[in-house]
Amino acid sequence: MNKKIEELCNRQIEREGYSSNLYLAMASWAENNGYPGFASWLYSQSEEEKEHMLKFIRYINERGGKAQIPAFKKPPADFKNIKDLFNEVLKHEKFITASINEIFDATLSEKDYSTSNFLQWFLAEQVEEEASVHNIIDKLNMMPANNIYPLDKEIMTLRSKK
Repeated sequence: MNKKIEELCNRQIEREGYSSNLYLAMASWAENNGYPGFASWLYSQSEEEKEHMLKFIRYINERGGKAQIPAFKKPPADFKNIKDLFNEVLKHEKFITASINEIFDATLSEKDYSTSNFLQWFLAEQVEEEASVHNIIDKLNMMPANNIYPLDKEIMTLRSKK
């Protein structure tokens, strides 16, 4: 495996693992603040991010590289409100999208077409992730701050169907 690509993929392992921990911390906050539906959504997101991390680990190792398992920075644990939390989720997803795009660009420069192909799934996944968060934010923006309960219930129902 090309060393430059291996380094970028190892960096992505850290970013995906941090994402998992971030969503876990957010889920705990939501659960402690009376939002079981949002908590369920965030717990599921945490699991998905862990799966993404594992995909990178396995891919690096399968290609003859050496996956590095890093320590993860402690994520924030307090949020002003549920809208603020989801704005942070969107900001983070955009960061992850930019990171995946950076790796993809490097694979093209390095002519690593196998890794380019591997990243196609992540590129599509990020479009879906950002759209999902935008949808939640749009709904939050339409509701009065004191009446988010119906949306919390709807989110819980959506996650159980996934």
